[in-house]
Amino acid sequence: MSPHPLIFSPTAGFEAPFDMLAACHERVQRMLALVRRLQLHVQTHGCDAQAQRAAVDVMRYFDLAAPQHHLDEELHVFPALLAAGQQVQLVRRLLAEHRAMAALWPAVRAVLQAVAQGRSGGLLPQEDAALAQYAGLYGAHLQAEDELAYPAALQLLDGLAQQAMGQEMAQRRGAPPR
Repeated sequence: MSPHPLIFSPTAGFEAPFDMLAACHERVQRMLALVRRLQLHVQTHGCDAQAQRAAVDVMRYFDLAAPQHHLDEELHVFPALLAAGQQVQLVRRLLAEHRAMAALWPAVRAVLQAVAQGRSGGLLPQEDAALAQYAGLYGAHLQAEDELAYPAALQLLDGLAQQAMGQEMAQRRGAPPR
């Protein structure tokens, strides 16, 4: 995947919501890379303590942060594009991918839960395939958002709209107002 076209700080705050979205994509990519490393690690070392910690980290991220991120996009980025009649087919595809990822997550989570509980043995072929399918879908999804959806939405949302976007994102997460 190519680097994100928006410049952002890893300490991005809600006052810069597109920077927050981009930073979230960086974290998703790190989690997906961790899933790939976990798959290789389990093949060699089984579900040892290191694998267990990695599985817990991945579950925590995709249980908590990822759904909020998808909601950010569904409440702010995608509606702006649709209202302007821009990237309509792309938005439909991205929304379908959000649903597909949500549908895949329980099976992926079950694999990670088994690893986190120290199940003996490696991953079954269908478990390995579920992890690979999830990571592959997410990777292509991020690229489309980074290269097409975010830049187009950023052009549409003025400073006030972005401020309101950031405030809603913070409120939904229970962050203190600024």
